[in-house]
Amino acid sequence: MTSAPVTSAAIAPAIRLHDLQFAWNKGSPLLDIADFQVRRSERLFLRGPSGSGKSTLLGLLGGVLVPQQGQVEILGTDLAALGGTARDRFRADHIGIIFQQFNLLPFLNVIENVTLACRFSPRRTQQVGDPAAEAARLLRSLDVDPQQLRQRSVRDLSVGQQQRVAAARALVGAPEILIADEPTSALDTDTRAAFLKLLFSECERAGTTLLFVSHDTSLAPLFTRTLALADINRVSVAVPA
Repeated sequence: MTSAPVTSAAIAPAIRLHDLQFAWNKGSPLLDIADFQVRRSERLFLRGPSGSGKSTLLGLLGGVLVPQQGQVEILGTDLAALGGTARDRFRADHIGIIFQQFNLLPFLNVIENVTLACRFSPRRTQQVGDPAAEAARLLRSLDVDPQQLRQRSVRDLSVGQQQRVAAARALVGAPEILIADEPTSALDTDTRAAFLKLLFSECERAGTTLLFVSHDTSLAPLFTRTLALADINRVSVAVPA
């Protein structure tokens, strides 16, 4: 029996940037990246000082921003070639993001915030079956009591609790790619350890590619690869002393 042909998407890296340039407000480029790849299921630690363009890069990878030039290929799909609605749908289906500012919705309770991605992605809903039950499981793993917080507004949570809710929201539905922007900055040592244990466990279980940005370089040895943004960015960015 003849095997089915392997498609380019099936063998494409999880993330690939090619000839990418991005500038704010038509100014000088902040990012100029010739080629950058992240393998599927890889755990990559990305470091760099504040102002070096790390969060901008994550915005491009998540399809929130569009480059002035070049390709942003995610799972073999060039996000830069998609319209806004198509990028939003692709992100909802395939990418989980832990935002540095959390971006929780104050008019939704904790469980509703965690299951938000499933509202926009039938694929992720199908992955978990019962989104509310999966949200509760993830929260318990992060030492957040879902019963105690179920009806509370996220505005009433501590900063550390909000960060863990944001992490659970990114993980629900087993996205193929997880982008984490300073996800441990508000956590104490014990909670940080539990968070990373869950993060790695969930990514391994689902085969998720993890791109983790942090100033805490003590975490770098936990990852399969460490990279400084300056190593791939052809622009020398002046950062505050």
